Amino acid sequence: MTSSQPILIVGGGLVGASLAIALDNAGVPATLVEAAAPRVDEQPSYDERNLALARATVNGLTAIGVWAFAQDRATPITHIHTSRAGDFGSVRMDAAAEGVDALGWTLPARELGAALLRRLDSCRLLTRLAPARVEGIEALEDGWSVTVVSAGETRVIATPLLVGADGTQSGVRAQLGIGTREYDYEQRLFVSTMTPERDPRGRAFERFTDDGPVAVLPLADRRIGIVLTVAAAEAGAVAAMDDAAFAAFAQERFGWRLGRLSRPGKRSPYPIRRVAADSLVAQRAVLVGNAAQTVHPIGAQGFNLGLRDALTLAELVAAASDPGAQALLAAYAARREDDREGTMAMSHGLVRLACLDQPLLGPLRSLAMLALDRVPPLRHALSRRGMGFRPHAPLAVREKTP
Repeated sequence: MTSSQPILIVGGGLVGASLAIALDNAGVPATLVEAAAPRVDEQPSYDERNLALARATVNGLTAIGVWAFAQDRATPITHIHTSRAGDFGSVRMDAAAEGVDALGWTLPARELGAALLRRLDSCRLLTRLAPARVEGIEALEDGWSVTVVSAGETRVIATPLLVGADGTQSGVRAQLGIGTREYDYEQRLFVSTMTPERDPRGRAFERFTDDGPVAVLPLADRRIGIVLTVAAAEAGAVAAMDDAAFAAFAQERFGWRLGRLSRPGKRSPYPIRRVAADSLVAQRAVLVGNAAQTVHPIGAQGFNLGLRDALTLAELVAAASDPGAQALLAAYAARREDDREGTMAMSHGLVRLACLDQPLLGPLRSLAMLALDRVPPLRHALSRRGMGFRPHAPLAVREKTP
């Protein structure tokens, strides 16, 4: 069977699904190839993580009709406290000081996945193939011929624009011959939920230590999401801890700002690597989300950055007669360069500098934190960046009057 679609998206995770919805919202037909069945419990990307969604990200999800399905399960972040063990000073961001009701929101990845699936069900111009796999791609003069197997049926889909949204180990990226720059942090990330003695009341925390960063996010029902990084060599021992030992370990790493921590939930280790594609585009092809760049989870920038990829591409395609034109893809790469490079540099620099066990750096880090906290223009600029606002961002994620 041979068919033709204007755009073919490979990968139905958080970013790929968002792109498909944004295109449908703009009146652009597309086909979405999803490896997993269209159910939350069978989507590997809709895992146990708790996402910190920047204010700009929620603007974008609202614009494409997703947030209405998720907002009841989201918890507002009204304060962010950043500190470094052993150093003095801290950086505090406050929603009220910025004139907004929230700096961002916390949402379990599975809840966002469920919201995306509900919104996908209402798309009118989208063809979804799931579960499905790409068997091969072949270059055409004016696009790509992609062989897809779904429900035992082989389809050959011709498209003038192929989008790789298939994650860090992107098969599309490999088949396009786009190389990567990689950095192994030799760390593992443990994600869990806990109950603190004191209600977090919308407060989020980022705590840097010699052993890696610790993040705490407010959740519903007075729970918190905790993100712990440990050295890869220690991951087995941490994974083997019982609940009491893990609670004590988390307490030692985070401290007592919320009182005693108890009742840890399910936890699993994730490897941490930085992977950046050498190019965002190829002839009539483009990469978005983790296929384009996978960043260290410090600062929770992964999905926020990927959504800006998706919405920028959708905005450009909606105004074009040829979605795979060289000029359009060049414009996409140019629009994404500063945000992409800046976010990757920030996350990599923070984890290397703030977590480096180097006593001579302590006073400099402390002075930097004091300056960011005490100088209003610096604190305001940092807060705006934390809320996800960037120059040349797509219209859907720009700052709006609260």
